[in-house]
Amino acid sequence: MQNTIKQESAIARGDGPASEAPRHVGIIMDGNGRWASARGLPRFEGHRRGVEAVRRAVRAAGDLGISYLTLYSFSAENWSRPVEEVSDLMGLLKRYIRNDLADLHKNGVRVRIIGRRDNLASDIRSLLIEAEELTRDNANLTLVIAFNYGSRQEIADAARRLAQKAAAGLIDPGNIDIAAVTGELETSGIPDPDLIIRTSGEQRLSNFLMWQCAYAELVFLPLLWPDFDHASLEAALAQYFGRERRFGGLGAASARTGS
Repeated sequence: MQNTIKQESAIARGDGPASEAPRHVGIIMDGNGRWASARGLPRFEGHRRGVEAVRRAVRAAGDLGISYLTLYSFSAENWSRPVEEVSDLMGLLKRYIRNDLADLHKNGVRVRIIGRRDNLASDIRSLLIEAEELTRDNANLTLVIAFNYGSRQEIADAARRLAQKAAAGLIDPGNIDIAAVTGELETSGIPDPDLIIRTSGEQRLSNFLMWQCAYAELVFLPLLWPDFDHASLEAALAQYFGRERRFGGLGAASARTGS
């Protein structure tokens, strides 16, 4: 996988003020079940095809010069799904790591996992550790897997750690600021996402990177996740390139007119 940017065509299509590919893209992978139902297939088949879409997304991110790709693979709330479906999802995660880890490593992809691990089976925890350790020094693309992840819980955990440090006299509570909270999040060291993509047409974040995406551009694609491919990522980037990111300040046009 080459980490060389092919953004010229995407910029041309977007014809917007952005001049660089987003450094960090997050994707809420939604629609596996609906994809399967529309075809009269079991939900498991939708999830299996979703794994194939993951492979396409990782390749496309590398091709398009994206440095960080975060995939929302299993939320903390997903445990409420039927036991059989949860078991299927766990099995697919294990299969993906076992089958794809060598290729990810060969292509210079660093794997990083965010999300709670204390309630995961020991074999899954071991695989997650193996993936992170093997790829730790890779630098072409960082693939962040949000697994058993929930943003509210992440923020609460960060607040608790800061409170414990303050109680122990290690930090002054008066010095707790945005940077301090950010440093306690599971994404510490990872830049905030520039772009969040959600498939399936749903338009919500569903407890995904809510602190980190304060100024992210949001793109909602009508396609279901198993249909996601290189062209889908390019289409999302075209929207991104067509927008003006102001981060709370004035845009270029407003600055010129004084409005």
